[in-house]
Amino acid sequence: MTSVKQIKAVARERVGKGAARAVRRQGQVPAVIYGSGQPAVAIALDYNETKRLIFAGHFLTTLFEIELGGDKTRVIPRDYQLDPVKDTPVHVDFLRVAKDATINVEVPVHFVNQEASPGLKVGGVLNVVHHSIELTVPADAIPDSVEIDVTGLDIGASIHLEDVKLPAGTKAATHEKGFTVATIAAPAKLEAAGEAAAEPTAE
Repeated sequence: MTSVKQIKAVARERVGKGAARAVRRQGQVPAVIYGSGQPAVAIALDYNETKRLIFAGHFLTTLFEIELGGDKTRVIPRDYQLDPVKDTPVHVDFLRVAKDATINVEVPVHFVNQEASPGLKVGGVLNVVHHSIELTVPADAIPDSVEIDVTGLDIGASIHLEDVKLPAGTKAATHEKGFTVATIAAPAKLEAAGEAAAEPTAE
């Protein structure tokens, strides 16, 4: 489960593209806090700290307490933008999170016991359709990941969301029927052999 992390911020007096560029030139990352029926608050974060937090992983599923002017606001990152060339953070959106709130988050999927899958042991390929699943979870108990056990799965098997054991206290945010998370595909050589066998013989 993710823990609440502390982060410091300063208020931004001006907003807009020009103001955001000025913030970046000062070694900071512009950000905004919104939600809970309160006005949006424009803030600036330390560049190095923000970059470290984003690339450390689990950024979008981590609760933060942002300290601003002596007050602390509990939030969760909802989005962030990276420079398309430099791959550096240029903006972050934070959503206020009330105590005992329930939120929707994208939780990464991890596949376990691949050595116990007959299909994978003979050279099959784990074809991951969705690398994360949107879950409805208590804000204080966001799981780090969803583990999917592929023990016993052979070539041609499909893993659907309804077959996945979700962490306690969570539920899937999507109700799509037959939502496929992954499949066990045949090795490329077998697929090619099957296609060749299916081709009609020239007279």
